Amino acid sequence: MNDEIRVPAGLPLDSDGFLRRECPNCEHEFKWFSHQEGDLDAEVVDQYFCPLCGEAAGTDSWWTPAQLEYMNGVGGPAIDQYVQDSVEKMFKGVKGLKFKPDRSFSLGIETPDALTEPDDMMIAEPPCHPNEPIKVPEENAAKVHCLICGTAFAV
Repeated sequence: MNDEIRVPAGLPLDSDGFLRRECPNCEHEFKWFSHQEGDLDAEVVDQYFCPLCGEAAGTDSWWTPAQLEYMNGVGGPAIDQYVQDSVEKMFKGVKGLKFKPDRSFSLGIETPDALTEPDDMMIAEPPCHPNEPIKVPEENAAKVHCLICGTAFAV
């Protein structure tokens, strides 16, 4: 049995194509540009640097709490169906036992409202990696760090 469940869960971008992120170190929010799949201008890295505090973290460490809650909730119906199907398969073919699935069964994972992404923050283009622009809050724009290499620069 394949124990992997894949549920597509798209996250919204702002009108300039930026995705909201949260630094796992300083917990401040910023945005990075969301490249299209296969975009040759996208840098391939194993870590990113926070534009605000300059600290590095792995590529899968930058989710906001709202994004994590949304992605967990979107998977709820698929998990419910997986549990139902697994129990049904477990009892299928057992002599003397008739299993009738309860389609009203639910683990109680509520499907969240869709996320929206406001057009906030200002664009900062690092001189070292101009193909990886970021958006930062205006009050933090005096000195920021490159997402790819961590080099500090002025906006």
